[in-house]
Amino acid sequence: MEKFPHLAGQNILLVISGGIAAYKALDLIRRLREQGAQVRCILTKGGQQFVTPLAVAALSEAKVYTDLWSLTDEQEMGHIRLVRAADMIAVAPASANMIAKLAHGLADDLASTALLAADRPILLAPAMNPAMWSNPATQQNIALLRQRGFHIAGPAMGDMACGEFGAGRMAEVPDLMAALAQILARPGTLSGRHTIVTSGPTREPLDPVRFISNYSSGKQGHAIAAALAKRGASVTLISGPVAIPDPAGVNTLHVETAAQMLATCERALPADIFVGCAAVADWRAAEIQPQKIKKGGAAPTLKFAANPDILAVVANHPQRPALVVGFAAESENLWANATEKLARKNCDWLLANDISGGKVFGGGTNAVLFLRKAEDGAITVEDWPQQSKNDLAAQLADNIAGYFGSQKA
Repeated sequence: MEKFPHLAGQNILLVISGGIAAYKALDLIRRLREQGAQVRCILTKGGQQFVTPLAVAALSEAKVYTDLWSLTDEQEMGHIRLVRAADMIAVAPASANMIAKLAHGLADDLASTALLAADRPILLAPAMNPAMWSNPATQQNIALLRQRGFHIAGPAMGDMACGEFGAGRMAEVPDLMAALAQILARPGTLSGRHTIVTSGPTREPLDPVRFISNYSSGKQGHAIAAALAKRGASVTLISGPVAIPDPAGVNTLHVETAAQMLATCERALPADIFVGCAAVADWRAAEIQPQKIKKGGAAPTLKFAANPDILAVVANHPQRPALVVGFAAESENLWANATEKLARKNCDWLLANDISGGKVFGGGTNAVLFLRKAEDGAITVEDWPQQSKNDLAAQLADNIAGYFGSQKA
């Protein structure tokens, strides 16, 4: 198991709600204890159908709390004191019912009452049937909680205990550990800020086996999403097809085409921050052939249609984020093209990189011109030298945190 030094000495309140994934909570307790964290647990009535208070107490080496109305519990550790004594709170598994309670402010048992009284970071690890997860009611509840600053880990795709396959599996314990450590390590400068980041390429199909795409690896966009999450932001990462893992502690949504990416961005609004780092295809096939285009005779003539301009749509949206950041990948006239794009797309900041000669795409480093547009329209520019994509992401995240910090001041 990977070491997570930020967990050492932390007091974590773990809420275990009903679901077959509750068995993973036992391993989570054991792993947190191995890292030096103290764990107190609330076990709901539903959770008790899958794991016993005795098993939870044995692993946590602490009293397990189950009943809001127990006078003994209220004298020893009331629901207010439970959350005040915690550095952070995890709900794993977070059932559809628990998520709905949190979204609507219900407090009808110890777990929901404690969570409603919480003033600590809360990580939810959803676990449920795929149809329940995709139900519009659940998705609206999750979106509402994310806007309120809740952190979401998962769910993952896979086989379910009910025999179905899809998104609904609780995130694995190592992923939850990483997410908890990341939240506890954050300075919190962007706490409560919802951020949307786009990353990777898009794929525009020509027929059932061919598509148009580009060389984007998603490394820069994923690094930015992780850096913003480390600073306390609630991050929705909308990624095209990439071969790199989803960042821990980030809600990652996977898409293929530019149209899908735009629709997913609009569903994720409102947001405080938008970072358009994806390399979105400018064109798509005007008509997608239903069958494979066969070889033979003259080469086929392809007709193209323009794809939606995601950055421009978000920058001019009725729910426009307070800060819109774009990227410009240019092979010539970097300064001129970047300033023109900054104005045309109505974004606030723009990072322009020179991709001539195969630079940037797929690599581990990046160098950019960082352009900022002031309220009076004046443009300032900084030349950020070659550095790792992780370091560039951290530098951008620091600038974003500084922007919102100056607004508070």
